[in-house]
Amino acid sequence: MTGIQKKPDLSDPKLREKLARGMGHNYYGEPAWPNDLLYIFPVVILGTIALCVALAVLDPAMVGEPANPFATPQEILPEWYLYPTFQIFRIVPNKLLGVTLNAAIPIGLMLIPFIESVNKFQNPFRRPIATV
Repeated sequence: MTGIQKKPDLSDPKLREKLARGMGHNYYGEPAWPNDLLYIFPVVILGTIALCVALAVLDPAMVGEPANPFATPQEILPEWYLYPTFQIFRIVPNKLLGVTLNAAIPIGLMLIPFIESVNKFQNPFRRPIATV
């Protein structure tokens, strides 16, 4: 079934003003229902499940030797989610500077939306800081 696609009225002054500012470019497009939701999503979901099952069958997880609670490992490392913090503390000689650097990363990430709100574009590729 082919739907009737509404073409933009380029003589409309409001649309021309939006286009001049770089907005209003997504005036018409392909509808999400039923094209994406009914046909594409199930294929992607079933394909992802099939890929996970195939990888689990073809290359199963290896079981290593049992842990020895009385042997100390050569290098003691934190859990994987603490690797960046651990590495910053190892590299930086001053511990106060290490704590400051660890606090600066999330604070900087939280400030990006406030810095970017000055820009009028919604497309992240047209915003300078979002592409960094």
